[in-house]
Amino acid sequence: MLLPLAFVAVLGTTACGDDLGEPGDKKLTVYSGRSEGLVKPILDRFQQETGIEVEVRYATTAAMATQLLEERDKTPADIFFSQDAGALGAVAKAGLVAELPAEVLAKVPDTYRSAQNLWVGVSGRSRVLAYNKDKVTVDQLPASVLEVTDPEWKGRLGVAPTNGSFQAFVTALRVQHGDAKTKEFLDGLKSNAAKIYENNVQIVADINDGKLDVGLVNHYYVYELAKEKGSTPEDLAAKLHFFPNGDTGALVNVAGVAVLEKAATDPDARALVDFLLGAEAQRHWAEETFEYPLVDGVSPPPGVPTLGEIVAPKIDLNDLDTLDVTTTMIKEAGLAG
Repeated sequence: MLLPLAFVAVLGTTACGDDLGEPGDKKLTVYSGRSEGLVKPILDRFQQETGIEVEVRYATTAAMATQLLEERDKTPADIFFSQDAGALGAVAKAGLVAELPAEVLAKVPDTYRSAQNLWVGVSGRSRVLAYNKDKVTVDQLPASVLEVTDPEWKGRLGVAPTNGSFQAFVTALRVQHGDAKTKEFLDGLKSNAAKIYENNVQIVADINDGKLDVGLVNHYYVYELAKEKGSTPEDLAAKLHFFPNGDTGALVNVAGVAVLEKAATDPDARALVDFLLGAEAQRHWAEETFEYPLVDGVSPPPGVPTLGEIVAPKIDLNDLDTLDVTTTMIKEAGLAG
């Protein structure tokens, strides 16, 4: 979560001079660590249906969290829409967000929300190993994510170290296996000539095109590629491997939201949280972004294991809030600048 000061300064200048507004003034400012292509359609729909104007500022989840930590109570943001639970936890730990009402939290299982009632997941995703079916056979797939540092995978694996989901996965490694083992894993990626990418989209595209054998990504990127090509996942060369036996590589994380303290009593902020947990938005996550809905009554995307079928690691998402340590470890391993 440590960013170049120049970048933080640029983000900061966009916030200067903004009016914080009054509760219920039909205007919200959202800091989104989720990409515009994924969330703009549903935020536009909320604005159309409620008449509440939504100004969204997009950057990486780490950048938005850092911006909030810099601005603190001077932030113009009302809502933080994060790509992962770790960044939500980091902002919550800093005392910047308000407690959510019990009736909001009750819509989502305990596993996917803050133990202190400070954030709530709105959609889920599983970490997977994407692989090219023409380059890797099923019997060659690793049983554990820790095995991708073995010599047989040298130069064949793609990772996106600056991506929030990868950083949350590394934090989960620290929680499950300790910092020493995690350092060994990160150093192993570097010495095994893992290929560094800016994002998961390009990893999956290169896997499908046969330019890369395997990559650590979230499950839905293969579905997005199929949609982009006007095809189906079954027709792609890129396939998904869900790690078994509670392996850290099968971490189920959430995209989620927190309400900033300044908007604690703003009915517009509450309306947006309710909308994101409503049936319309939950269907959007399943049908348009191919993520797991977290509210009962909405079917998951077809063709993937249900959340109940994934043998996820026994990791409390509330423990993923030390992203600053994680990003430092990633940099020290030489995987990011």
